[in-house]
Amino acid sequence: MASGGKKRTTMAKLMRESRLRERRLDKQAKKDARRQAPADHPDAAGDMLHDPDGASSPAVGEPELETLGQPLADA
Repeated sequence: MASGGKKRTTMAKLMRESRLRERRLDKQAKKDARRQAPADHPDAAGDMLHDPDGASSPAVGEPELETLGQPLADA
């Protein structure tokens, strides 16, 4: 048989549940911030390799600029 009275939740339980929800939201926000950090700083991600003399070279797997275009035709 079901009880005919109201279901009661104590204030202590409500407060515990609200703190738990807040902790979960904070944790998710920190997780999202860590995921966004590499996207905010692309040169820190290592997409370019730098020579010691300061010149940069394409990253591994990227074609060089000369191979991208067609050679100029003599007009």
